[in-house]
Amino acid sequence: MPLRLLARSLSCTLRPVSAGEQPVRGVASHGGADLTTVVFAEDARTLQSALLSSAGAILTTAALAETVPENRPVLLTDQPKLAFARAARVLRPALSQPDIHPLASVAPGTTIGDIVSIGPFAVVEDGVVLGPGVQIGAGAVIGRGCDLGAGCVVYPRVVLYPGVTLGRRVVVHAGAVLGSDGFGYVRDRATGAYEQFPQQGTLLIEDDVEIGANTTIDRGALEQTRIRRGVKLDNLVHVGHNVEVGEDVVIAAQTGISGSSTLGKGAVVAGQVGIADHVTIGEGAILGAQCGIPSNKQLNGPGMLFWGTPARPIQQYLKELATLARLTRRTRTKQPTGREAGE
Repeated sequence: MPLRLLARSLSCTLRPVSAGEQPVRGVASHGGADLTTVVFAEDARTLQSALLSSAGAILTTAALAETVPENRPVLLTDQPKLAFARAARVLRPALSQPDIHPLASVAPGTTIGDIVSIGPFAVVEDGVVLGPGVQIGAGAVIGRGCDLGAGCVVYPRVVLYPGVTLGRRVVVHAGAVLGSDGFGYVRDRATGAYEQFPQQGTLLIEDDVEIGANTTIDRGALEQTRIRRGVKLDNLVHVGHNVEVGEDVVIAAQTGISGSSTLGKGAVVAGQVGIADHVTIGEGAILGAQCGIPSNKQLNGPGMLFWGTPARPIQQYLKELATLARLTRRTRTKQPTGREAGE
């Protein structure tokens, strides 16, 4: 792609304009760059490293670019790292060529958009809608009545149960299972046996969501599980039935979210967090690693960091931890007297 087109795609200003036809094919680290790749610099230190590289162009700010030689191509932006990430997507080659592999099983009732690819041994059941540019990896299963929006990428061995809806540009990594039955059971008081509560709801994944490998998201029991726009889920995350995850939430690996909980817009969840049922996490809240949030709890406060089990504000958690440490030291250093000393 010519630099001028990349600049236009990223809403950057190219300098010098005469470098507009210079071709670029991807992004790279400073050490791995060549004349066909782009690097980024956010401060004076990384700019010096970028200038010593062989990169064809540097994404940086206008202020930093004042020290760059005029003949060195730069792409001017207020957020170089963000622009670099976007450049990677723009320049990334397609995972596969548009094609339906002869070993794929595609039901006659499937609606297939333009430039769709379906890998070997993938199964696409009846009534599925695949939007333009959808890519289905080898061995994936797309259940009856699923709807995949434009530009979705489904990696090998992903399973979408019937009726799952993916918005546009959703990425689902290998082994993820979307729309399976939730963990909902009713106990017979007379016999002690458990019977399944109906799990007949739906699962909606909105635009620009990314779902990590081996992550599982249950369908709603009677209504809907909803993952809103821009959510990023790491590998090995579990989301229970009827959960709603707000826009731009990020959740790290091995976190489990029980049924009917809600995470507000922009919340951040670190690794191995356990969220019980009917919990509400407010907008912008941050849950530290291995937090435990009991049932029916509400945690609010944009930018507030919670830690521990049960989760509480980090200042309270650290104060309690310090108090416990002092108490432990005091107990260890206490000298026995009287009967305690055997006198």
